[in-house]
Amino acid sequence: MNVSIIGASGYSGAELAKLIASHPNFNLKGCYVSQQSLDKGKLLSDLYPEHSGLLDLELLPLCNESYVQIAQSSDYVCLCTDHKVSVELAPKFLDLGVKVFDLSGGFRLASASQYEQYYGFSHNHQTLLDSAAYGLVEWNKANIAKAKLVAVAGCYPTAALNALKPLKQSGLLADSQIIINAVSGVTGAGRKAAINTQFCEVSLAPYGLFNHRHGPEITQYLDHPILFTPHLGNFSRGILETIYVRLADNVTENDVTQAYQTLADEPLIRLKGRVLPSIKSVAGTPYVDIGWQQQGQQLIVVVAIDNLLKGAAGQALQCMNIASGFNATLGLKD
Repeated sequence: MNVSIIGASGYSGAELAKLIASHPNFNLKGCYVSQQSLDKGKLLSDLYPEHSGLLDLELLPLCNESYVQIAQSSDYVCLCTDHKVSVELAPKFLDLGVKVFDLSGGFRLASASQYEQYYGFSHNHQTLLDSAAYGLVEWNKANIAKAKLVAVAGCYPTAALNALKPLKQSGLLADSQIIINAVSGVTGAGRKAAINTQFCEVSLAPYGLFNHRHGPEITQYLDHPILFTPHLGNFSRGILETIYVRLADNVTENDVTQAYQTLADEPLIRLKGRVLPSIKSVAGTPYVDIGWQQQGQQLIVVVAIDNLLKGAAGQALQCMNIASGFNATLGLKD
């Protein structure tokens, strides 16, 4: 399968380019950036010298002629772009018959009206929102396989939903709100220069209180009220979430353990039980580590992922593997 990447110069785009270039059954046909990008014309390996020899590919400007060229050369296109840009680009590639994997949040929410509130722009493609498959691999394989547009799950929701959906589906949750306290490394904020992500300015600090865009995404796919608070941490990559859950009456520790066994056969899920995960345990890997401890009706779940791999590029690759009929983890842990 031939793949082109739009927005290849960003952290997620470069990570995805590395995975595709190393994949036994995918060909990386082109890496594109916007026409205004200062990176156009450079080699991707100039920006990421750790990939010299693997990603010595010119970053091409995405111009009007590029769409037809990509459609003629590629089976899949991956959008590692700003949310609003993805909403503009996806319909063009779909009309040309190319399957789209969108790593932005442009097609994750159910209603176009939510985009004004949580993303700050008008979304004019409700039909595509209705037809897009949510790219949370462990829970939506069948739809990912057949969809023409896959909205790869967000990084924070990937951790939260894998930690909580087994409890929800087993009927173990009380009706009360779930509290999600989450922290991400600075790569989650993207590669563009900003004062709050400069080395001397980064500290452990919350942001997006009550209105972060991943809140409605988690609520939508969990179908349960949550209060989500993200934090920016002073480390490069990884996500750690501490989740406070009120259990239904008479739920035992064995009930919780049995609920998590629904994920036991998923190759990228590591169930740690009472051993609590850490950033160190997942950084640079494609895994989801889930640990939990219970006291009466109170359950605390701790989950960790790498935001660039399982939280973005690695999950996109899993989605492409599923769409191609390959093993979901091919090119990741195989």
